[in-house]
Amino acid sequence: MSIRETERTYALDLFPRRDVAIVRGEGATLWDDTGRSYIDCVAGFGVANIGHANPDVAEAIAAQARTLVTCPSVFYNDVRARLMQKLVAVTPAGLDRVFLCNSGAESIEGALKFARHVTGRSEFVCAIRGFHGRTLGALSATSAYRAQFEPLVPGFSFVPFDEIERLRAKVTGQTAGVLLELVQGEGGVRMASREYLEAAREICDAAGALLIVDEVQTGFCRTGKMFAIEYYGQTPDMLCVAKAIAGGVPMGAVLCGARIENTRGIHGTTFGGNPLAASAALAAIEFMERHDLAGQAARKGARLRTKFEARLPAVVREIRQVGLMVGIELKVTAQPYIAALVDRGIFVLPAGPTVIRLLPPLVIRDEQIDMVAATLLDVLATGGPVVGSSGQRAATRGAPTHMSRDRGRP
Repeated sequence: MSIRETERTYALDLFPRRDVAIVRGEGATLWDDTGRSYIDCVAGFGVANIGHANPDVAEAIAAQARTLVTCPSVFYNDVRARLMQKLVAVTPAGLDRVFLCNSGAESIEGALKFARHVTGRSEFVCAIRGFHGRTLGALSATSAYRAQFEPLVPGFSFVPFDEIERLRAKVTGQTAGVLLELVQGEGGVRMASREYLEAAREICDAAGALLIVDEVQTGFCRTGKMFAIEYYGQTPDMLCVAKAIAGGVPMGAVLCGARIENTRGIHGTTFGGNPLAASAALAAIEFMERHDLAGQAARKGARLRTKFEARLPAVVREIRQVGLMVGIELKVTAQPYIAALVDRGIFVLPAGPTVIRLLPPLVIRDEQIDMVAATLLDVLATGGPVVGSSGQRAATRGAPTHMSRDRGRP
């Protein structure tokens, strides 16, 4: 059987698949089983910040696999110790304890439990359009995708994103924590204002609640800083990270401040912090620092924006961009254009029905950035091929508009 036939035969049908079988990657380039290359602006949903098949990570994994793969947290371990020290060094001051796990959803689940334990409360306030994962606790904190899985964990309420007074009105003496993304990725690449996070910090302090920031997608140089929180001048009580932390090896973490204490026995993990993943994470973070991937993301994001602004297609309503995290909001559904871009050798993501999202590896070359911009402009201006690889007809272009980014955002 072919790759496609084998996966269709054995995989549980959970994902809408594009008709491409990827077999190899290097940097920001992927190859399919026919040898065709693609510029990757998906990066494993924001995982491959340091590029595909990064040799530093590959060498670290190989060496560690020959030494020690697994070591439960009831024992000390040299590689895990170095990773925790490194994570504390690269995160904002005041986050000096680490819980290592295996994914973004697990980091959110851990943070919710820690908040309940520390405060003795069970209510959480989250943002509309926020996305925190698909496990039951993380899904309870997510405003969409909920209905068919109810009843979920009780005590979660939702307020409009970036609206200070709505947040203030919802947080009470029963609130254990406020959980927010700084840039809503799945929610359309929408950025919180500096004033909003300042207010969230003040509101939580006044109510005795914890401020939990979800940087699962924005962390590790994606936004032009090691963490997006650096734009805001605030320190949360917990910072949830994952995706790019280990160069593609599954890992997550919760970075915790001083209020997270007396935690022995309240949570655990079998695979979290295993030496294999820890060695990959150390190599990945050191690569980010050595090659200034935060600076590269800022510069390349600005380059992409400048190229795109030069001749803005009429179908575009707005672009929202910070570093190499880009959302292009259209006046029509985005899916036909996403399919047309696959036909043209560019992989991108949706972020809601009308937003094209770009999360390329931060090592993407300048000439690849220019190719992505030129192809996007062409596809959005012409509607791409009449029928894309998904078989959907290209959307009709709208009237001219402008490109902007809201005031007060990073």
